[in-house]
Amino acid sequence: MEEASGAQSVERAMHLLALVAERHHSGATLGELVRASGLKQPTVRRLLVALIRSGIASQDDETKRYHLGITAHLYGTIASDRFAAHTMADESVRRLAEQSEDTAFFCLRQGLHTLCMRREEGLHPIRSHVLNTGQRHPLGVAAHGIAILASLEDREIDAVIAAHSEYYESHYPMLTEPVLRQAIAETRRRGCAINRGIFHTGAWAIAVAVRDHTGRVLGALSIGATEGRLAESRQPEIITMLKSETRKLESRFAAVSMKFSSDSLYASVRPSLAKSEKP
Repeated sequence: MEEASGAQSVERAMHLLALVAERHHSGATLGELVRASGLKQPTVRRLLVALIRSGIASQDDETKRYHLGITAHLYGTIASDRFAAHTMADESVRRLAEQSEDTAFFCLRQGLHTLCMRREEGLHPIRSHVLNTGQRHPLGVAAHGIAILASLEDREIDAVIAAHSEYYESHYPMLTEPVLRQAIAETRRRGCAINRGIFHTGAWAIAVAVRDHTGRVLGALSIGATEGRLAESRQPEIITMLKSETRKLESRFAAVSMKFSSDSLYASVRPSLAKSEKP
């Protein structure tokens, strides 16, 4: 039933808010949000009005596009001291961009999805523009999504693939289950994920999973560039950079584990795998 209430309405509103966040800088149109959410226009509009009333979202009077609101900023500021461990990735992302001269990223695991938290562009004039800060993807999509997925236990991998199978088929038809499982196997062998233009022709990326002090995967560091920039001859250099920064970042996470418990960080973003969620 389209008009739902209670928990389902909250889930739909939060999904809309995530879509608005992905498009925050340019703003999201009502049509974009309807298409991306899969909901009917009256439902999307009703939920947006509620988000605007709360201040979590806002609408530009001239362009009519939707953005995050002032309340979203205030809530983020209040929460920042608890989740400040993730800002430690900034240094690693900047250093990777400087060393590689390509685009570097830190993406956080968010349940069955990933969220791009940091993006830094290097000096090379040809850059990767397929992933931006705030974008959310299902696990298994992009190099960072493959790296994180490959770091999970087999039963959890099976649950993730089952939960996203329909979405993969409709949005990423090239990402068949055999292709994804082959990528997972390669990632486990090499200790890094290499996306050889699976999702966007010519757009390659290499990623390494980042773990907390208990060994649980939190996210991934990655470098994205054109196919020529990540050719076989240059891959060992890029992989060495990524693994070095991953060790440094994991050491920083471990150093603050008493203050920022990975259990609380992880539990706050990890929904139960027993319930299938769609992006």
